[in-house]
Amino acid sequence: MNVKDKKKAFKMRTLRTRSKIFGTDSRPRLSVFRSNKYLYGHIINDESGKTLVAVSLKSLSADERKGAKTEISRRLGLAIANEAKNKKITTVVFDRRGYAYHGRVQAFADGAREGGLQF
Repeated sequence: MNVKDKKKAFKMRTLRTRSKIFGTDSRPRLSVFRSNKYLYGHIINDESGKTLVAVSLKSLSADERKGAKTEISRRLGLAIANEAKNKKITTVVFDRRGYAYHGRVQAFADGAREGGLQF
């Protein structure tokens, strides 16, 4: 499988996931993006097209960025849950994009649940 096929397959998985998920005012979408180095999380209201809360590994302190990538991802999930609590957001719908629910994506979701988000 070459690079173009991998990108096309990822895009198809993303579109398939997004066709079933839509963030509303009462239940916004929690989207996760991962690269090899960083992880980003956004809480998005798709009705108005606005990002309500956004966090990334760059927003964590230097002490919180130490350790394994999965542990750091869990801390990032806790951070987005705390930011969401400040904005009075309690329930979200989880958008994993085209990623498998495994590793850093799963740790991020578990951290968000530990922080009090329901999805």
